[in-house]
Amino acid sequence: MKKSDFYYDLPGELIAQDPLLKRDDSRLMVLDRNTGGIKHDIFHNITDYLHPGDLLVLNDTRVIPARLLGVKEDTGAAAELLLLRNRGNDVWECLVRPGKKLRPGARVSFGDGRLRAEITELAEEGNRLAKFSYDGIWEEVLDSLGEMPLPPYITHKLEDRDRYQTVYAKYEGSAAAPTAGLHFTHELLRAIEDMGAGLAYVTLHVGLGTFRPVKEDDVMKHHMHTEWYEVSEETAAKINAVHQSDSGRVICVGTTSCRTIEASARETHDSADASKWQIVAGSGETDIFICPGYEFKMTDALITNFHLPESTLIMLVSALAGRNNIMRAYETAVKERYRFFSFGDAMFIT
Repeated sequence: MKKSDFYYDLPGELIAQDPLLKRDDSRLMVLDRNTGGIKHDIFHNITDYLHPGDLLVLNDTRVIPARLLGVKEDTGAAAELLLLRNRGNDVWECLVRPGKKLRPGARVSFGDGRLRAEITELAEEGNRLAKFSYDGIWEEVLDSLGEMPLPPYITHKLEDRDRYQTVYAKYEGSAAAPTAGLHFTHELLRAIEDMGAGLAYVTLHVGLGTFRPVKEDDVMKHHMHTEWYEVSEETAAKINAVHQSDSGRVICVGTTSCRTIEASARETHDSADASKWQIVAGSGETDIFICPGYEFKMTDALITNFHLPESTLIMLVSALAGRNNIMRAYETAVKERYRFFSFGDAMFIT
């Protein structure tokens, strides 16, 4: 597989710059992965495509205001840090700009000195480790000085921070939103439960992989950066019950939820010595890379957004639905003027 196998031509005006006034007013493309058939709808009608017994798995990570704009203390030159991962003891792994000027020993000040950072170490892929110092409570300082880390293709200012959070966001730690979940409202989640489908939550803090393009032309040479995840005993039990009873579908809301449960799947054997898969509760790091040829263990269907050309995410959806189906669907989405990427429209792969 070549990276170019996952390229499609996207007019720039189709990249959604702002969220819709109502979250669930986005368009919904329903793709049948067995036939390649496509239907067009509105997201608030997602219940028309769900069945009693289905289980939706959602990522309840919460985005932190991880973009910090400051100045180098020795020169006053502008500097930017993007928090990626908390290493503990006020040390964070960061993306930095300008990289050549922020070497170990460099000091950056934010908010007239309310927050300071010293670059202590070079990390993988050109990242930096930074030690922060401040007075008060870290979360309050960060909330007052940090900005939401919107992807580089969004150039408009976000007026309401909450629109880059899901309504069920709970555990802080992400450098980017699990954007498939942005379409859900509290009312829609209640309607899903009222119709007999279930909800389960996992946590995966979205990290570096979101910002790194695939550089290798040979897809199989690409290496995913690790991200931290957690699956509770309750969620594992819910997923295993649906999977083992065949009473419904395990439907992942977003590629991060999909990667989490696939990374948590372990092979077991029943009394007839037939191999089965089940989710094992726990937490850890995952660098799972899902691309065509991957055999899904737990995921039956996926709700997702439209992804960047040649990205690991379009490779993941191609693994589930088939590359040809996905590329035809994306061609249709462009023709039908769907809105793309983080604040864009949704696809339900059934």
